Amino acid sequence: MKGYAKLLGLIALLGTVSGVIAEESDVERIVSKANHVAFYQAEDGRAESRMLITDGGGNKQVRQFTIVRKDHPGAEDADQDFLVHFSRPSDVRNTLFRVVKHIDKSDDRWLYLPGLDLVKRISSGDKRTSFVGAHFFYEDISGRSLNADKHELLESTEQYYVVKNTPHDPTSVEFSFYTVWIDKANWMPMKTEYTDSAGKVYRRIEALEVKDIDGFATATRMKASDLRSGGSTLTEMRYISYDIGLPDAVFSERSLRNPPQQWLKRK
Repeated sequence: MKGYAKLLGLIALLGTVSGVIAEESDVERIVSKANHVAFYQAEDGRAESRMLITDGGGNKQVRQFTIVRKDHPGAEDADQDFLVHFSRPSDVRNTLFRVVKHIDKSDDRWLYLPGLDLVKRISSGDKRTSFVGAHFFYEDISGRSLNADKHELLESTEQYYVVKNTPHDPTSVEFSFYTVWIDKANWMPMKTEYTDSAGKVYRRIEALEVKDIDGFATATRMKASDLRSGGSTLTEMRYISYDIGLPDAVFSERSLRNPPQQWLKRK
């Protein structure tokens, strides 16, 4: 009987371990698919964006830009190139933001300031700061490495997977953890809430509208809110197209001072 009891105990233990492994595998699959939908649709793409920035006092300003993106060949959901060209307002007109996104190391980021004819390297430590005065961060634009966080499936509702993400290096970020609601129908991250060390949600990003464009689920209206100040940024994406055949030269250093207008202009 003792041997039988031990056997049952071992089976129960193996079942528990198997369940933990299965859960970890499931959550990694979920966050991987959500990351793909948010940042890796098609091999390249182009869109025009309008940001309406509202501060806590109700003052408003507008940012307009065109963004082009291309995946590096090789491993799926790996390195990418981004180029962002600003057209409004006049004080940021022709400013360019270039990113080489890396999976296994810090991204390379540059800003071109036309008034000074200056290319400025942005340190990797700046990725959790405002993107040109908006409530979106640099990291929100190009994405956060999945390896930077521990992922935990908190809940699976009829509509959403709810995933808690805790940074492996808490000293590198301003949040304690963030929670993402992922739509089961299209794998789009619909809401992300950032929680501080006091346990309060202080920042939120929402996908307000998702459309099917060229067969790809695409967030066309997004909002980032600073819940402490009351400020927010509403982003609307238009004239979106995928798989347009962007050449590598579009993302060269030369493009910062000589923007590739044939790819930035609407066709």
